[in-house]
Amino acid sequence: MQAAQASAPTTSNWASIGLLGVIWGGTFMVVAVALQGYGPLTVACARTSLGALALFILQAAMRRPWPEFTPRLIKYLAFIGVLNTALPFALLSWGQQYVPSAFAGISMAALPLFVLPLAHIFSDEPLSTRRLIGVCVGFLGALVLIGPGVLRIGSGMEPLGQLACLTAAGSYAIASIMTRRCPPIDPIVLGALTLGVGSAVLIPAMLLFEGVPGPAAPLHMAAIVFLGLFPTALATLLRVIVIRSAGSVFMTLVNYQVPLWSVLCGALILSETLPLRFFAALALILCGLAISQWGSLRKLFARA
Repeated sequence: MQAAQASAPTTSNWASIGLLGVIWGGTFMVVAVALQGYGPLTVACARTSLGALALFILQAAMRRPWPEFTPRLIKYLAFIGVLNTALPFALLSWGQQYVPSAFAGISMAALPLFVLPLAHIFSDEPLSTRRLIGVCVGFLGALVLIGPGVLRIGSGMEPLGQLACLTAAGSYAIASIMTRRCPPIDPIVLGALTLGVGSAVLIPAMLLFEGVPGPAAPLHMAAIVFLGLFPTALATLLRVIVIRSAGSVFMTLVNYQVPLWSVLCGALILSETLPLRFFAALALILCGLAISQWGSLRKLFARA
């Protein structure tokens, strides 16, 4: 079954993209704060579980009906839940122990490099020559971002942390395509169920490797609550709505903003010192995005 054709982005879609950029751009800074009091699996599990709880409450309050759980829908819910929540949340939390929060944010800008070819093969958004050129330029930026250290994995944990962040971007990309192709379902219910699947995967992993979490400093606990409500529950809902209405390729426009906000938050609030290659990589990735998304950008400028 093919996904429905993507419609022209609405003003609401553009507003959602802007809000998601700010929320996700600041998420990596908040994760860095939470990791000072909790382990990476605990951080990933807490934000997923709190996000699922918030959306299930919203579903009940708005009286959104449960879908018919066909085998096909169950398969999509399982894969999206793992690939859009459990796996990337765990990878990012673990990777941020060894890399600056700004690196994690910049690595998310590489997400369209995965989405565009996947959307060409599995969805309804073809990969044109211009988009292919943009992907190649952005891929060069990703190589600059990870630097030569990735070839020296035995020398420390930083290269593995870098690979974890980039693998999370790839996981998000696959989930984005699957969300686009998922059978029709209310976006609130879809967000709640996929976060529920993520929780079901992460809770046993947390208990096995990190045990039952205890109280921490108020700032660290506040960071956990923030992660569950805003970049998880609210952002998951907005992401599903945008992808289902405007397409997974349009959704990648948020990646222009995420690295910029993550760099600003990391440098100004966490006082992170960033190497020059981070900025060179950011420029290349954003240039690749601009080339590949030029049609959407022209529409944006036309609306302004």
